[in-house]
Amino acid sequence: MDALHISLATLIFLVFLALVFDFLNGFHDAANSIATIVSTGVLKPYQAVMWAAFFNVAALFVFHLKVAATIGTGIVDAWAVDQMVVFAALVAGIAWSLITWYFGLPISASHALIGGLVGGALVKAGPAALQWEGLGMVLAFIVLSPLLGMLLGGGMLVLVSWLCRRQMPRRMDRWFRRLQLVSAALYSLGHGGNDAQKTIGVIWMLLLAAGVSQSDDPVPLWVVVVCHLAMGLGTLFGGWRIVKTMGQRITKLTPMGGFCAETSGAFTLFVATSLGIPISTTHTITGSIVGVGSARRLSGVRWGVAGGILWAWVLTIPSCALIAAMAWELGQFFLP
Repeated sequence: MDALHISLATLIFLVFLALVFDFLNGFHDAANSIATIVSTGVLKPYQAVMWAAFFNVAALFVFHLKVAATIGTGIVDAWAVDQMVVFAALVAGIAWSLITWYFGLPISASHALIGGLVGGALVKAGPAALQWEGLGMVLAFIVLSPLLGMLLGGGMLVLVSWLCRRQMPRRMDRWFRRLQLVSAALYSLGHGGNDAQKTIGVIWMLLLAAGVSQSDDPVPLWVVVVCHLAMGLGTLFGGWRIVKTMGQRITKLTPMGGFCAETSGAFTLFVATSLGIPISTTHTITGSIVGVGSARRLSGVRWGVAGGILWAWVLTIPSCALIAAMAWELGQFFLP
């Protein structure tokens, strides 16, 4: 791919915009990491966000950048990427994150970003610009990640309940309060590993388009570090509107149920990140919470709330593609 002429000011502005999106991703998805541990009373909110933020940042030492490579090269063909496409994708991701945060809806910031990339690329170059294999994988895991989380969460609760059937409830409650610290840490580690890499992939895509980096170069270390730090900082501020939806409105969680939901969600994220699959951490933990609630009894899940969340998921990619298309047109007027 021939390097584009992108001014230094534009490059700095778009990197800053990507970090704003990353911050909002952490802010919006803080609920995923802390809702269960807060709703069960294991940690107070300010303790939970500090715990989650630490492990969001620590993920940079654990995972290879396979998800970043998928976002950077596997969704939109390199020849179609320019500053307008990146700008449109980031504006769409930021706008959708703020809109859904206002209504307390736990949506996927990563799918918002992917929808933005699709919308910007379609306006610029049409369907030929899309990598259909990579996009198909993302669309498949919109369905598979919550289903896997639900099956693992429900199955784990059944197994753990059977193993602990002869134990005193008070003793088990005390033990699972401690174990939730571990499961929440693992989930936050998986969240940081998968979600921070999506912003890393966008910045890398931009650096490749500008000719600052070459395709066979490693991702610059500063990109990896600042993206994890931005996500951790966003998590510290927390999206409290969404915590209530995730931790209380879908189903009532106990420490045992919270442990099972977080552990099954963490397992799903670790596997997906190791395979380079950009999945939704929101979809994963929501599926796990629904699985835990339905394993106790189907009426234990507020299906109306779950249905509202599902509609937000369905609308994310097309809505963000539309916002990105409008942002692409807007960018023509002021973005050099």
